Amino acid sequence: MKTTPHQVRPQGIDAATFSRALADFGAVLGADQVLTSTAHLRPYTKIMMAVETEAHRPSAVLLATTVEQVQAVVSICNRYRIPLWPISTGRNFGYGSAAPGERGQVVLDLRRMNRILEIDPELCTALVEPGVTYQQLYDHLQEHERPLMLSFSAPSAIAGPVGNTLDRGVGYTPYGEHFLMQCGMEVVLANGEVLRTGMGGVEGDRAWQVFKWGYGPTLDGLFTQSNYGICTKMGFWLMPRPPVIKPFSIRYADDTDIADIVELLRPLRIAQVIPNAVVIAGTLWEAGGCNLRRSDYLDTPGSTPRAVIEQIRRDHGLGAWNVYAALYGTPEQVEVNWRIVTEAVERNGRGTLITAEEAGQTQPFQYRAELMSGIPNLQEFGLYNWRGGGGSMWFAPVSQARGSECGKQVELATTVLEHHGFDYVGEFIVGWRDMHHVIDLLYDRSDPEEMRRAHDCFATLLDVFEAEGYAVYRVNTAFQERVAQSYGPVKREVERTLKRALDPNGILAPGRCGIRG
Repeated sequence: MKTTPHQVRPQGIDAATFSRALADFGAVLGADQVLTSTAHLRPYTKIMMAVETEAHRPSAVLLATTVEQVQAVVSICNRYRIPLWPISTGRNFGYGSAAPGERGQVVLDLRRMNRILEIDPELCTALVEPGVTYQQLYDHLQEHERPLMLSFSAPSAIAGPVGNTLDRGVGYTPYGEHFLMQCGMEVVLANGEVLRTGMGGVEGDRAWQVFKWGYGPTLDGLFTQSNYGICTKMGFWLMPRPPVIKPFSIRYADDTDIADIVELLRPLRIAQVIPNAVVIAGTLWEAGGCNLRRSDYLDTPGSTPRAVIEQIRRDHGLGAWNVYAALYGTPEQVEVNWRIVTEAVERNGRGTLITAEEAGQTQPFQYRAELMSGIPNLQEFGLYNWRGGGGSMWFAPVSQARGSECGKQVELATTVLEHHGFDYVGEFIVGWRDMHHVIDLLYDRSDPEEMRRAHDCFATLLDVFEAEGYAVYRVNTAFQERVAQSYGPVKREVERTLKRALDPNGILAPGRCGIRG
């Protein structure tokens, strides 16, 4: 296979060497599984970050279907020093999508490794390949009438459990801490060897998907948000579908209510009265869930005025803050916990409690109820229509679940966003003791000036929040080096030491999460 004159190549690799590498990839995978044409590479260049597309253009895409093929690809990459960027389903919107972290890297697309290898309905476990999507897994459970439910991120149907878990994503059911529910990985290392974590390395052992730890150091976490290996199988735990799932919402009218909301919810979460991650969504986030567009209300640039936001609330029955949670269990359990929740809301005296019966099929309640019930959908992609133009970067600082943190963070974020001419489109996700503050920086990528402002805005958000002691837990590939610096030199040196030991040629996703040898 020959390269064309216009083709991007990996950094430091000449045309003749790259042609030989492509030919070797074709011999292993089949020539039609090595993609180099502009048309074939186009889906792997559709980034949403505020940087030029050329900065993340791949040189080729490899489609593997077996572990043995992955091992062979790794061997070829070592031979020619080809940088490889593995992806699972490639749907990481707002965090980098399917594009490689750096220009010229070869994408290893594992979406055709999409077998559901095992579902154990008694032990409630699953073992899947990286290309399996949540929709595929949900359909499988429905088809085989398995009384089990999934947890997934919000725009869930086209995402997959392996990729989301490796990036330490979260969901909206009691099993919403996805890495916590992971149990057992199969990983192809940079030298081509296959590692099975936990109990997976014991010949004939049947506890791989039920006991996380095995013997000695627990290694699974090394392969999340890293570039130490390529995950080709993952086990995780499924939640038995309870007899009753009772989704509900609490609507708050005032922006300043946010502190009271978190103080109300935290003890209920820690005590597991409310067992799932609670969402506290701001007005404009909800507007996206209702498929509203900013142009429905005004056509001027810049941030949206307060008066317009208040008009949106009135027009669509939205609160300044909109809480979503659910109760799970037997009718008796749900009845007791519902009484605890309603009494807590009444004592607080500020929120309006809304049940599923009262909300009916209205949005955004309906799609939130589906997420909390383990039903995948794509409704939250409506956020991208708010401003239009295809630009989205997720800013996700983590803090303690304290009300005092919330007002401070909203003020910090809003000040920066409005200074750069953008809207605060955010929500809080209240875990057991932590709180994720997820903000979608939405902008128009077709406008070079707006893209420049969005890049500056995101960089400023990182600086301002870090100065107050807040760091993000995920970030898009354009800012991964910057965020890695937030976590200090000791951690980075440990990561570099591991990288040099496991991947001495530095072929696996160089730069991912700021890690290099």
